[in-house]
Amino acid sequence: MITQLKIKILEVIFMSGLGLFFAVLGAALAAGVAGAGSAKGVGIAGQAAAGVVTDDPSQFGRVLVLQLLPGTQGIYGLLIAFIALLNLGVIGGNVQEISLVKGLAYFAACMPIAIAGYVSAVFQAKAAVASIALAAKRPDQFGKSMIFPSMVETYAILALLVSFLALIGVNGMNF
Repeated sequence: MITQLKIKILEVIFMSGLGLFFAVLGAALAAGVAGAGSAKGVGIAGQAAAGVVTDDPSQFGRVLVLQLLPGTQGIYGLLIAFIALLNLGVIGGNVQEISLVKGLAYFAACMPIAIAGYVSAVFQAKAAVASIALAAKRPDQFGKSMIFPSMVETYAILALLVSFLALIGVNGMNF
């Protein structure tokens, strides 16, 4: 009797809405954490850009491009969140119950872009600040100044790719 009760409790835990909760939490964190990193990064670079434009308003276009670079991580996180929510049926209105294991797999699939998105946006902002200073002092070196923050972008793109491929894999699994 006790063993059957334990089995029933485990079935409820593993087959209840808890799986969907973790999957949606992963999607929300992908968008929210990567978006927070982008907001922080764009803000950091914006402070430097505003200082340059104060001294030389003709630099606005150049420093704006450099300021916006840390914003891409938030877009990547939002993309992963949309894909996860579409796979789950949350967008489209066809929500299916999923097991806790599959929900945790969705959660894990969303974490690369959430974590790397935040971290890379902050570090990309620091590189963008240095590049803004370079572009302000040496406007002829603007093209080269874009390379430094763009190198940091590589790791955000890698995290995007890992999350995307993981979501495809999780969606196709039956567990």
